[in-house]
Amino acid sequence: MEPTKSVPGAQAVARAARLLRLVTSGGADGVSLHELARSAELSRSTAHRLLSALRAEGLVDRDDDTARWMPGPELFLMGTVAAARYDITALARDIVRSLAVKTEESAFLSVRRADETVCLLREEGAFPIRSFVLSEGVRFPLGVASAGLAILAFLPDHDVDAYLDRHPGLAKRWGRSHGAAPLRKRLDETKERGYAINPGLIVEGSWGIGAAVFDRQGRPEWALSLTGVGFRFGPDRMPELGRTLLAHAHQLSSRIANARR
Repeated sequence: MEPTKSVPGAQAVARAARLLRLVTSGGADGVSLHELARSAELSRSTAHRLLSALRAEGLVDRDDDTARWMPGPELFLMGTVAAARYDITALARDIVRSLAVKTEESAFLSVRRADETVCLLREEGAFPIRSFVLSEGVRFPLGVASAGLAILAFLPDHDVDAYLDRHPGLAKRWGRSHGAAPLRKRLDETKERGYAINPGLIVEGSWGIGAAVFDRQGRPEWALSLTGVGFRFGPDRMPELGRTLLAHAHQLSSRIANARR
């Protein structure tokens, strides 16, 4: 959500922050000016002006050969400081790796950031056919990818209602299965099952399952997930994958609670 526009300069800060998030979600390949302007709903000239200002501060960089924008060195330095408070990747890395080894699928750790999830860790499984929907830095709205669906399912009902009120356009952007009624149905199924299932709703044939990871107060702030090709997530294998995923999510929740006492 954007800061209130009554605060001087808030709109410019919100636009710049939006561009920063879009640049970081583009990963190592970077993002073109056209893509950034379209996603941020800005004119090309406005997007370029803001990006140039961010570049002057070292927050973004531009590849001179490809003209694509990517994270700058100052973001790395800021991130190392913020990591001491927010980063759990050191606690989670071996758990994510164990999940990938035991299932042979790609395994991920994602964190909730406001109304989105952001992928923090990816570990490849041994199965040679992989899904590349998710990688470090990629963001999805809550309720879209399996990680965000798992987190949203275990938020209080009033938070779910407020989220859906804030995002009436999910179905238009992500398909009819993300309308309020079908999404609520999947949330109920997730709570009953314990883990979320995304049956190829983002990319056809690419399935995912996700389980929430909780902080000491019992809030779903992270999620572990698995993705792969659809035939690997059939009814004969899904219960086993779900049990393995939930066991690893419980292990990480316990580790986080003990580490932050």
